[in-house]
Amino acid sequence: MTELSADEPAEVHPGEPHQGTLGERLNWLRAGVLGANDGIVSVAGLVVGVAGATTDRSTIMIAGVASLVAGALSMAGGEYVSVSTQRDTEQAALRLERYELETMPEAEERELAEIYVEKGLSPELAAEVARELTVYDALEAHAEAELGISPEDLTSPWHAAWASLIAFTCGGLLPLIAIALPPVGLRVWTCAAAVVVGLVITGWLSARLGNARIGRAIARNVGVGALTMIVTYLVGVLFGVTTG
Repeated sequence: MTELSADEPAEVHPGEPHQGTLGERLNWLRAGVLGANDGIVSVAGLVVGVAGATTDRSTIMIAGVASLVAGALSMAGGEYVSVSTQRDTEQAALRLERYELETMPEAEERELAEIYVEKGLSPELAAEVARELTVYDALEAHAEAELGISPEDLTSPWHAAWASLIAFTCGGLLPLIAIALPPVGLRVWTCAAAVVVGLVITGWLSARLGNARIGRAIARNVGVGALTMIVTYLVGVLFGVTTG
């Protein structure tokens, strides 16, 4: 087995998240790609449902734009509140950890060593690692080992909110444009085709970014979107018939 020298960088393994944490990647995945997916499915479901009840283009567009604006703002607000709560919790945990490091440093160092013992290091090596990490940056070492977070890299609620707002809007524009441009007889089919293409893309991206199975992600995305459009279209047809 070839040994690396102290100044020789380790080879990066393709597909493994060596840079950044998996939690960070999943957070941006949820706020970005899945935001676009939500925009596609929710707006498509609404405009197809309205198209099942009426052929009036302006009515469909008004409903679609309202759905797009409300959904984008709701997604952004939800992400902001959710991530803000997460950030507040992380900051509170860091304040407590900082206090414990100031008031009981020896006990905290022993606790850190015990964590590394539980991960498989010998007690002697774990104590040495804990000592050196504490000297280098005690808060960083304890936060990562005990809390699973980095004090210098907390999630930004504004970044998550803007990512969701933009992603939802981009996704929602796809079915809105697809149902607005074609003639009456082709509206629903054109919208459905555009939605399937969009869901294939977001399914592929989500699988690639999350290192998951691509086929399963695409099938799940397309299946949910198709079911949504079928149900809402039938509801629209039902109400269009009963009120006509």
